[in-house]
Amino acid sequence: MIALIQRVRHASVSIDGKVESQIGHGLLILLGVSQADSQEDVEWLSRKIIGLRIFNDPEGKMNLNLASIAGEILLISQFTLHASTKKGNRPSFTEAARPEVAIPLYESMKRQLSQELGKPIACGQFGADMQVSLLNDGPVTIHIDSKNKI
Repeated sequence: MIALIQRVRHASVSIDGKVESQIGHGLLILLGVSQADSQEDVEWLSRKIIGLRIFNDPEGKMNLNLASIAGEILLISQFTLHASTKKGNRPSFTEAARPEVAIPLYESMKRQLSQELGKPIACGQFGADMQVSLLNDGPVTIHIDSKNKI
């Protein structure tokens, strides 16, 4: 499971020209689910995300986590994070999980992040053609792969 995490001032996702979800200060998380992912990946990755100390303290040091700033989360499914570009110029997405595997894990991640944060999170719509808008803060962008825990 791959998460591309962006610290944002605000972010929103639109579908068919209508805003589906939006957040203020917090994290935009693009989530890619692979064929090999499981509930263990969801639990490990959600704890890692919630615990990330990537928000500035009063001295300007990245020392605070999401809860410390009362931040929000916008979670977007993005199978293209599992693109392989080893051969040719057209990416292959064979590592990305099929919907019957990806949807339950995505839904589980939504529940897990909400539970660990202690409040609802904003989401896109799995499989939809979404337009994501954001104001990156920093910019701070972090890539986490649950298969690289060590």
